[in-house]
Amino acid sequence: MSWNRMARRIRVPLGFLLAALYLWLARPALWSILCGGGVAALGLGIRAMASGYVRKNESLATAGPYGYTRNPLYLGSIVMAVGFALSARSWIVVAVLSLMFLAIYLPVIRGEEAFLRERFPDFAQYERRVPRLLPRIGALFAVPHHPRGAFSRELYLQHREYNALAGALAMMVLLTVKLVWLSR
Repeated sequence: MSWNRMARRIRVPLGFLLAALYLWLARPALWSILCGGGVAALGLGIRAMASGYVRKNESLATAGPYGYTRNPLYLGSIVMAVGFALSARSWIVVAVLSLMFLAIYLPVIRGEEAFLRERFPDFAQYERRVPRLLPRIGALFAVPHHPRGAFSRELYLQHREYNALAGALAMMVLLTVKLVWLSR
């Protein structure tokens, strides 16, 4: 089994294991929870928007956030991770999250793009036009030249993206409980 496939299989269970490690290592402060929570909320918003445009394995998503980055779901996850790292106030957490991105998410992204390249002939042109992960700054302020499409609440619900919101809220509550407990 290739590392791309292995990384795809272990990323969710590994995420739960890392959540426990995260809570143990976190040294939150009120300011870090508020600032980090704001950044994590931005990441959740990016993920929510992206999930409302993608029809997995049916068609190539190029509208909405997919007009700026080929992987807005992963971009949203990275922004969330930055928010949680900020909330934790731990360099070890930053190192672990960075390692997880490089070792797990980057190979998963490459594997998914290889699949899309085989499945959708239009992917090659899309790949040349739209960056893999980080949108071009100028593209964010330019008049869009990509398909508009419309956000679908049904797709958002179908992809169960609300689970990311529930998990993020739970983690912020646990960080707040830890802050109160540590300040006794």
